[in-house]
Amino acid sequence: MKEMYVYIITNQVNGTLYTGVTNNLVRRVSEHKAGLHKGFTSRYHLNKLVYFEVWPSENEAIEREKKLKRYRRIQKLNLINAFNPEWNDLYNSLS
Repeated sequence: MKEMYVYIITNQVNGTLYTGVTNNLVRRVSEHKAGLHKGFTSRYHLNKLVYFEVWPSENEAIEREKKLKRYRRIQKLNLINAFNPEWNDLYNSLS
């Protein structure tokens, strides 16, 4: 089994949030940073990784992503603040 990642990216502290799932977090965030995928994340310049979780299976990660997407904004902010209170871009700490 390959590890999966559920993540939240933003454009600034308390800014617009996007929740996603991937099997390669470094690659996926680099794609967000480069604006390779047209749509919501490129439109709002979401490229700052502020939260992530590691899951042992694709099914678990997808279920967690769906759950996080149903969270209210304040719940997502609380997750980020507990995990990364400075809202640092965690991308550079991944490699």
